[in-house]
Amino acid sequence: MNEQEFGFETQAIRTQLERTQFQEHSVPLYLTSSFVFEDAEDMRASFAEEKDRNIYSRYSNPNTNEFIEKICKMEGAESGFAFASGMAAVYSTLAALLNSGDHIVSASSVFGATHSLFINYFPKWGIETSYFDIDKPETIESFIKPNTKILFAESPTNPAVDIIDLELLGTIAKKHNLILIIDNCFATPYLQQPIKWGAHLVVHSATKLIDGQGRVLGGITVGNAELIQKIYLFSRLTGPSLSPFNAWVLSKSLETLAIRLDRHCENALKVAEFLESHPQVNKVKYPFLKSHPQYEIAQKQMKLGGNIVAFEIKGGIEAGRAFLDKIKLCSLSPNLGDTRTIVTHPASTTHSKLTVEERLAVSITDGLVRVSVGLETVKDVIADLEQALS
Repeated sequence: MNEQEFGFETQAIRTQLERTQFQEHSVPLYLTSSFVFEDAEDMRASFAEEKDRNIYSRYSNPNTNEFIEKICKMEGAESGFAFASGMAAVYSTLAALLNSGDHIVSASSVFGATHSLFINYFPKWGIETSYFDIDKPETIESFIKPNTKILFAESPTNPAVDIIDLELLGTIAKKHNLILIIDNCFATPYLQQPIKWGAHLVVHSATKLIDGQGRVLGGITVGNAELIQKIYLFSRLTGPSLSPFNAWVLSKSLETLAIRLDRHCENALKVAEFLESHPQVNKVKYPFLKSHPQYEIAQKQMKLGGNIVAFEIKGGIEAGRAFLDKIKLCSLSPNLGDTRTIVTHPASTTHSKLTVEERLAVSITDGLVRVSVGLETVKDVIADLEQALS
């Protein structure tokens, strides 16, 4: 059977490093900072990149190589580089490709730390960002300038769980010769492969669903080999590389990604349906609820709806805080994608430093609550949410 014919789960489980002389069944940890050379010529050729081999774990390591190879196969990517965190992946990817004077067009609804990069740090280096409203995709092209280089978006978005038409973005990027970068963290490569729709690069915070158990930090960017080479050269100098131990954990986690996501999505849909019928809830956003404004797009480009549910509780910020104080089973944490269900209230926590107008511009209302639905017995999660809403 040709390896290309293997299914997603088989690729995730059977993509492994070559066995050592010990014939291990599970890939070993390579906890080494560096690697040795046979002679002076071997060392010269390796540093000249005439040989494809490990030199120093800041550049590459067998464990990170395996993790990257798996994600590349899952996403349909040519190459990749693994990072110490999701934000290291976002920053390094953009920094490696942008020059002073360049311009980014981004969806307005992006992760708070990404937003801070765009408005607080990149302007210091002469890089500007324009935001488009995800509810008005017809306006995207109006933001493109002669110096626009990158089109950036998340889908689903964090934390409002909006959906962007990846095929439309791919068409626009091709028309205007832009680099399309998609943060695929909420979907994972199991639910969505943006490269199929025209993305040049795909970014993940592996800390979330890829790890799936709240253990380690990690990030990864995969995609076009020429672009990845630029990111690699930048990153081997600046040092945001993923540790071998975390890479080993994440590679093992990928073996169960599909089966975990199936249950996450099943539970999340039931939670969303419960919340939609609750009198204390104004509205619910979940990609596979028919009431979601981009439901048809989600059906087109996603296998399932993911594990994140956003809902608006009646009563604004104070009601959101009171809801968190009543939670008993679920966790209060800034993380997501864990086996344990996590609830957050962005307006009073992660996005509290934004003005009301800035929050509303990215669909974060005062009463918005984000639920990262875990793998517990779903009736227990629903019961906890119900008593907290009462």
